[in-house]
Amino acid sequence: MRARIYKPAKTAMQSGTAKTHQWVLDFAPESPRGIDPLMGWTSSPDTQSQVRLRFETQEEAEDYAREHGIDYVVMQPHGRKPNVRPRGYGENFATERRGAWTH
Repeated sequence: MRARIYKPAKTAMQSGTAKTHQWVLDFAPESPRGIDPLMGWTSSPDTQSQVRLRFETQEEAEDYAREHGIDYVVMQPHGRKPNVRPRGYGENFATERRGAWTH
């Protein structure tokens, strides 16, 4: 049984960083997915691929994997610098604006 430990990135539909602060332990699939001939759904007899464990820190996730004899790989997150403008959106409505407000 092999697993990967990673810190998830934000999805394309998120503007914030919700659900990106915890570390996740996912199991690698043991068998490939197949197509059900009757319904056409994709399925797999591997139930471990459905398990996703969340931890506060990377060390907690590694300790859990070691205690349960799980072979794991740690994927380090890529850092991202915050996109914060000085004064931000409120600058559009500043009372000390020197020039005329234009769009």
